[in-house]
Formats: sequence, C-alpha cells, structure tokens
Amino acid sequence: MQTFTAVLHKEEEMYVAECSEVGTVRQGKTIEEAVSNLKDATELYLDEFPLKEERKTLMTTFEVAVSAKA
Repeated sequence: MQTFTAVLHKEEEMYVAECSEVGTVRQGKTIEEAVSNLKDATELYLDEFPLKEERKTLMTTFEVAVSAKA
C-alpha cells in the first residue's frame, strides 16, 4: 500500500483531481467522486507502469502580482 497526493480544483460544475507523483488526472461532480476516480485511474496506471522508486511530493505556496484589468 502506498500513499499519494491528490490536488483538486473546481472547473465550472466539476472537481478535477490530479496525482502529481504519477501524473494521473480525473474529475467528478463531488470531491469524493473525483478522488475515487483518481484512485481507480492511478491503480490502473500503476498496474501497467509500476514506479521504480517512491516519490514524495513537496507542496508550497507562492505569490504573484496580478494586474486588475479595467
């Protein structure tokens, strides 16, 4: 059993979930559905392309200047 990271964002009516360690992406109408779909996709991907080494994702935040458009 391995633990992976799910990063989510909302696009219109759907949640998009991405596993940054593997590169799989799925969506769902709820957060739970998006993560469940991502889990299924990641398991299928790893069955076909096993990881050679365990990867740890590092997360941080950063700021950018945003210009207001008139």
